[in-house]
This record gives sequence, structure tokens and C-alpha cells, in this order.
Amino acid sequence: MTDLTYDSYLHTDTLLSLQRTRTPDTADRSVALSEQFFIVAHQSSELWLKQLLSDLTAAVDRLSPVSGHQDLEESTELLQRAGVLLRVLHDQVVVLERLPVRHFAQFRPHLGSASGAQSRQFSLLARLVENESDDGTLYRAFTAAALSRGTSVLGICRQGVTAGALHRIAEELLDIGNGYWRWKVAHLGLVAKMMAGQNGSGGTSGADHLLSRIIMPFAELRRVRGQLHETLAPAVP
Repeated sequence: MTDLTYDSYLHTDTLLSLQRTRTPDTADRSVALSEQFFIVAHQSSELWLKQLLSDLTAAVDRLSPVSGHQDLEESTELLQRAGVLLRVLHDQVVVLERLPVRHFAQFRPHLGSASGAQSRQFSLLARLVENESDDGTLYRAFTAAALSRGTSVLGICRQGVTAGALHRIAEELLDIGNGYWRWKVAHLGLVAKMMAGQNGSGGTSGADHLLSRIIMPFAELRRVRGQLHETLAPAVP
């Protein structure tokens, strides 16, 4: 049996060969380096999206239906990791602010119609986390888990920590929603900084398109949680 090495396990030769810039050889080398930086940031984001989607899908599987306490605890672990991964994705966007706009303007025409809006994984994440018409697969799995344990989202919010794992899951969902929202806001800020009023690479309206798609996930959970201010606040003389 061939000894496994770090490089053979991670296939680093293949991985490091995938940053294929389209900047002409006649261009300034700094422009090619900036394009490589752009590619690395987006490829890294796609890798983290793969893990994020895997973790969130596994959390949904453990919530629907819940077969025991272990499922709830494992779902909590997965959601906690997902929340951290969203912070990593946010930082991937922030680091792109170090892309000089003069370099981006030079290599951007070589991208053709390629656009981040075409990311299949981002679309899958949106269906898991949020949608313009409902709260997505993840929240539906949570409400089903609550019902299977003889309670509701409102009941969990009222019970607080005494609801145990269900309470922790609700809190993790809110953290994921906040992280998802911050990630999209950071992307909007980056596009507004780099593109101003220019149209997006995929033919979208750029920053205006992104702004129209920023919503806060898990609206029902936030609304139900907010009701506690009306039901639990002490009367003030």
C-alpha cells in the first residue's frame, strides 16, 4: 500500500492548478495577480459553501423527523458550525476589498457573462435558509421538530432555556440568519465600492439587484420571539 502524504490526501497539485487566469500575458503582472486573487477568493467560497450546505442539509435530516434527543444535539452542533462558516464566507467577501479597482477594470472584460449570481450552491443555500415567500427548508424542519416534541415555536420561545436543545436550535437559527444577512450586506458593500453604478457581470443591475434581494431570514421566528416583549414584560407603574 502506497504511503499517504499530505499532498496526495488533499490532491494539492490538482487544487493549485485550478486558478487559471484569463489576463493576457502582455498585461501587467500585477493585473494577473489580482485576477488570481479574485479566483482564489471565489473558489474558496465555493468550497466553504459545499461544507455549509452539507452541514445544513444534515441538520435538516436530523430534525425531520426527530427520533430522539441525540438528533437534536447533533443538529445543534451542525448549526453551530454553519454559523461559523457564514462568518468565514463574510470574511472572504471582506478580503476582496483589497482588490484594486484599476486591476479589476482591466481583467473584468475577460470574464464574459460569468457572474456570482450563477452559483448553484448559493441558490441551494437560499432555498435552505430563506425565500421571498417562506422561511425555507431549514425553518420548516425546525417547526416540524417542535411539533413532534409536543410544542411550538412560540412555546419554545416562552420556555427559553428550559426547552433544552430546541431552544439552542432556535438561537442557532437566529445566528445563522444574522450571519447570512451580514454576508449579503458585505457583498453589497463590495459591489457598491468596486462597481458603483455599473451593471453586474451577468447582466443584472449590480448593487441595486443585490439590495433588492437582501432580506432577514426566519421572519416568523423573529416575530414570535418579539412577542415576548408584550407577554413577559412586567407592568411599569
